[in-house]
Parts: sequence; C-alpha cells; structure tokens
Amino acid sequence: MKIVTLVKYVPDATGDRTFTDDGTVDREVDGLLSELDEYAVEQALRLADEGDDVEVVALTLGPDDAADAIKRALQMGATSGVHICDDAVHGTDVIGTSALLAAAIGKLEPDLVITGMSSTDGSMGVMGALLSERLGWPALTFGATVALDGRTISIRRDGDVASQTIEAELPAIVSVTDQSGEARYPSMKGILAAKKKPVEEWTVEDLGVDPAGLGFAGSWTAVATTDPRPPKQAGQVVTDADGSGAAAVVEFLSAGKYV
Repeated sequence: MKIVTLVKYVPDATGDRTFTDDGTVDREVDGLLSELDEYAVEQALRLADEGDDVEVVALTLGPDDAADAIKRALQMGATSGVHICDDAVHGTDVIGTSALLAAAIGKLEPDLVITGMSSTDGSMGVMGALLSERLGWPALTFGATVALDGRTISIRRDGDVASQTIEAELPAIVSVTDQSGEARYPSMKGILAAKKKPVEEWTVEDLGVDPAGLGFAGSWTAVATTDPRPPKQAGQVVTDADGSGAAAVVEFLSAGKYV
C-alpha cells in the first residue's frame, strides 16, 4: 500500500508573519512543517505501523526551503519525498495548487492521501475537498480518528453535539484534526536515516499541468490589501469604591454589544 501525506512549509506561527509587496505571505522568515500537517504524517505512520509493506510518501509544493517540510516528515518515519519546485508556481492560489497536487498524486498512484485539516498560514481548510473533486475520490474530512480495514478507510468526525463515523473504499482522501493523536518526535535514529531517504523534485512540466492556470495571472483569488495587526491597547478598569461597579460593567457590555 502507498500513502501520500501532504506536508506544507509555513512561516513559524510564533514569529512575526507579514505579507510581501506582491500580496503573498513573506516566506523569507523562519519556517517549518505546518503543525497541522504533522498530525497527517502521524496518522499515515500509524497506519504503516499497523500494516505490512506500507510506503509513506511526503509530498510538498513550494520554494527551495519547502524541502525542510519533507525532511521533517522523513525524520518522523516517512519512506520518501516529492518536492514540486518551480518558479512558475509563485503566486498560485489554492485552485492552482490543487491542480498541481492532484497531478502529482495521479503520478504517484497512491491508495490513500492524508492531509491536515488546514494550513497554519492560509487557513482555508479546503484542499481535501478540492483534491476529491479533481481525482474523483471520496473525501473523509476532519477526522479525529482514522482506521483501515482492508480496503475500507473510516474516520470519526466530532461535531458540537454528536460524532459521525464515515467510511469509504480506497482510494480516498482523508483530512485529520489536531485531536487525531500527538505527532511523534523524530528520534536520533530517524534523523540519521532521513539523510539516506530518496527525495524527488518535480516541475510543472513534469506534471503536465497547464502553466496558464498558475501564478498570479492564473489565480482565481488575489489579496487586495493588507494591514498590520493593531497594537494592543490598555483595557478599561472599573472601580467599585462607591458601589457603581456593577452598573459600569453592564454599560460596557451593552455598549460593546457583548450581550
């Protein structure tokens, strides 16, 4: 069995994240494998641990630094990696990205694709559904658990008032939440072994995707303007020396339409 897990290289969420002049996320800052994609890698590796002869391929799209996302997945235990790296990809939105990833998945011919529920930079949470539409595979999204029984994959999706168990026959797309299980930390053995694992680089031409649908010109969406987050302001202090504190709190909540 072959499992492809999508791994995205994103700016470190603990640092200052900004946009460049062309409206794209500044990726010159320190980056790492998206935390939400670590859960996807973990679920792929758990299925590999439970099965026989299971290959886990880490797939990413991005500039040269995006190879670090694959490196982390390999250190965790993935078998190999594929990096879609091409200048023509710069400025591509989620629609074009899904076309490239779908083409790569078609070329890899996996039985299962696992991705995180969203990325920590774009935060759209739609990649699983887009790949499902392009590949014609069922999508099982926002899984809190993942189980495989032969050629049947199932997830438990937790809602506000109930949980659903959803299943489908392979091949399929699965996205997992941050409740699916803590991602393993690479061991020293895994870090050393990752250096010998194969990583392929593919271009747009290798995937046979029309470049007219890529880049800024081919994107369906664009960032119009960006504004920095306003600085934090001091909060309002309510004193109750004369017994008027309760009324002041009610007035504050009412004026702000908090109640």
